[in-house]
Amino acid sequence: MKEIIKEGLIEIVSKENYTDQIIDLVSYSYDASEYRSRPECAVWAESTDQISRILRLADKNRTPIVPRGAGTGLAGLSVPVKGGILLDLSRMNQIIRISIPDRLVVVQPGVVYADLQEALASDSFFYPPDPASGKVCTLGGNVATNAGGLKGAKYGATRDYVLALEVVLADGEVMRIGSQTMKCSSGYDLTRLFVGSEGTLGVVTEITLKISPKPTESATAVAAFDRLEDAGEAVTLIMQSGVTPSVLELIDANTISVVRKHTDLQLPEVEAMILAEADGNTKGDVKYQMEALIAMFNRCNARNIETAYSAADAERLWLARKSLGGLVGSVSKNLASEDVTVPMGRIAEFLRKVEAISKKHNLLILNFGHAGDGNFHPIVLYDRSDPDQVNRLDQVLLELHELACKLGGTLTGEHGIGITKARFMTLEHDPAAMRVMRAIKKTLDPNNILNPGKMDLD
Repeated sequence: MKEIIKEGLIEIVSKENYTDQIIDLVSYSYDASEYRSRPECAVWAESTDQISRILRLADKNRTPIVPRGAGTGLAGLSVPVKGGILLDLSRMNQIIRISIPDRLVVVQPGVVYADLQEALASDSFFYPPDPASGKVCTLGGNVATNAGGLKGAKYGATRDYVLALEVVLADGEVMRIGSQTMKCSSGYDLTRLFVGSEGTLGVVTEITLKISPKPTESATAVAAFDRLEDAGEAVTLIMQSGVTPSVLELIDANTISVVRKHTDLQLPEVEAMILAEADGNTKGDVKYQMEALIAMFNRCNARNIETAYSAADAERLWLARKSLGGLVGSVSKNLASEDVTVPMGRIAEFLRKVEAISKKHNLLILNFGHAGDGNFHPIVLYDRSDPDQVNRLDQVLLELHELACKLGGTLTGEHGIGITKARFMTLEHDPAAMRVMRAIKKTLDPNNILNPGKMDLD
C-alpha cells in the first residue's frame, strides 16, 4: 500500500482502525465462496463521513475498495480480487429508528439480520426476507445481493422491502435516494438500482426497510412423491391456487439419498419431497390453508404426508431440510454451491435435465431449494485435487447456467453474480443490456475503484 494512502486512511479512521498485518489480511481474503485474494490493507469505518473521506482518497489515488459485511456471500463478491482497501462495515451496526406507525425501520449496513428480528419481536413485527445465514449476515450484504431465502414464495426478497438508501458514491459524494413512504413514483428508481449492485456502484451507509406484523400461527407439512413430475405439478398447482404458502421447499432423490445414508433420519426412498408451511393470524385460517395444500398434494399422487401444528413437531419435519448445508460439507471433499432460478412451471423439466447433466459428466449433483419461487441450489460434489474432475465441473457449471437461461430463468435468485457467475452474464443479458450496465458503472465509478472484477462490468 502506498504510504500516502496508508497515512490518509489512518488520519481518517485512526491507527487502531487500520491494519496491514498479514494475519488480518488473510482473514479478509475470502468469503463463503472458494475464491481467495488478499487486500493490501483493511479499515473499520464507523460513520458515513469516514466512508466519504475514504472513498475520496481511494478515487483520487485509483485504489480499489471492497465493502464487506459478515463475509457470508457464496459468489465471491467481497473477495478483493484487485487488492486495494478492504472496507469493513461491521461496526456500523446501529438500529437508528423503528417506526411501527410507519411500518419501517432505519438501520446501518452492519446490523445483523437476526438482531433486527429480535428488536422487532417486542412489537410483534418482523422483517420478512429470510436468508439462510440470517444468524450472522448483515443487512448491508443483504442489500448488496438482493438476498432472498426460505420465505420468498410469499414474502419476496430484499428488493421488495428497501424504501430508501444513503449511499456514498465513488468520489465521496453522499446521496440519499428513495423515501420514507410506502409509495413513491418520483424520478428514476435509483433505490432498486443499488439493491443487488454488489458494491460496484457505491457504498450503502443507511437503509430504510419496510416491516410487517408477524403472523401468530403457522403449520407445516411434508409430502413425498414417487415421481419428480408429480412434485413439479404440485408446485405449479399450489402457486396458481388461492393459497400462497410462506415456505415451499423441494429436495430431489440424490439429496434424499445422501440424507438417508449419512443420518438416522428415516426418509422414504422417493424422487422428491416437498416441505410446505402456511402462516396467518388465526388457527382457523392456517388450518384452512394447510387442508388446501394437503388436498393439492393428494391430487398430485403424494404419499407419506405428515403435518405439524406445533413448533416442536414442525422442527422435526424441518430437520432434513435444515441439516443439508452442514451435511453436504461433511460428505464431500469439495463442493460447488450454485443458485439458479427457473419459471415455476418448468421445475420438473429443470430437475430432470440437471439429472442428465450429472450423469453425462459423472459428477453427483444434489438439488434442493425454494420451489415456491423457482429458486434452486444445485450442489456439485467433486474432488479439487483431481484435474479431470475440475475440468468436468467447469463444464457442468456452464451447462447448469445455460439450462436455467434457456428455460426462461436467471443466473442467480439470491446469491448474486460476484466472481462465480461473472463469466455467464452474457448467457442471460443481451449485448444492449450489458452495454447499459457497463455505462452505468462507468458513469458512477469512472475510475473503477468500487469492487472491481465483479459482475463482468470492468
